[in-house]
Amino acid sequence: MTSTSEKSGTGKNIFAARTVVIAGIIWAVLALLFFLLFSVPLPGEDLPFWYSIGTYVFELGAYFVAAVLCFRNWRSPLMVSGRNVWLGLGLGMFCYFLGGLVFGWWELAWELDPSLSVADIFYLLSYIFLLWGMTLAVTSKRLNLELWQWAVLGGVAVAGTAFAIWVASPTLFGLLPEQSQAPIEEVVPVSATTNKTSPAKAPAITKDAEPAEAEEEAEAPSKAPQWVLDLDNKLEPFAYAVNLFYIIGDVFLLIIATALLLAFWGGRFSQSWRMIAAATFSLYIADMYFKWADSRSQGEYESGGLLEVFFVFTAILFGIGAVLEFDISTRSRPSRRRRGGGS
Repeated sequence: MTSTSEKSGTGKNIFAARTVVIAGIIWAVLALLFFLLFSVPLPGEDLPFWYSIGTYVFELGAYFVAAVLCFRNWRSPLMVSGRNVWLGLGLGMFCYFLGGLVFGWWELAWELDPSLSVADIFYLLSYIFLLWGMTLAVTSKRLNLELWQWAVLGGVAVAGTAFAIWVASPTLFGLLPEQSQAPIEEVVPVSATTNKTSPAKAPAITKDAEPAEAEEEAEAPSKAPQWVLDLDNKLEPFAYAVNLFYIIGDVFLLIIATALLLAFWGGRFSQSWRMIAAATFSLYIADMYFKWADSRSQGEYESGGLLEVFFVFTAILFGIGAVLEFDISTRSRPSRRRRGGGS
């Protein structure tokens, strides 16, 4: 009876892990197709509202499930990596979920795009918790890296830092020319003489009408409450420092993920930590793209670009890594105790 229940319990555990992994893969494929098909709007048009809603559904759903799976590992005393590791990762996933909720409300409901908002508080906490959890994962294991592995780690650190600096300032290395301000086209008054002598200036009528339309849009009342506008204005002076912290955090996460990948490349729990490392690489790609696109658009970037699908991949990979380690940890230890008790 003991062996039968043991086998059945193990089978259920494996089935649950496989179910989560398959569901994560399906969610990732659906998200990729959604971004591929609808992330590029028609010329002269913005991204549709339903598409923006869909991106948040894919992203926030993945982060919420990943947080639940990480918290499940934290509550289990059988985790080989330690419970605090998964507490940090779970809090990081959950804070990112809360930040996405707030950011989506600011963007979709109130049509705001501040340089810094309340959502960044949760994003900051997410980085702090992720750094804490992954640092514990590295320090809990003795890293016996070979010389070539240290060389790879150093190369990743240098390349990741250089790319992050370039994203923050694209003209720093001279790879892109400095953007010069376009000369302001003089609006020619409409008159009979102008229309006869210079027919090419006829569109000046529409040029003259554009500022009036822009003023009307600027004077339109905001949908957001006044306290929200006041809070965004108070947070704006800290935008540079917070963005700098994001870039530094991305580089540190990239270095830690590389160390984890090299340390756990071969071993019993290598699969779960490969997923965690891949999730961190995915977060780095998505975050660097978002910052690059936002800097190139001078703060007018509309979220939902194609490479933002890596945000979804990040949560899915964290969740798969969590469920793989839970499956291995809960399958290995109880079996030994039961055999010893039976003998």
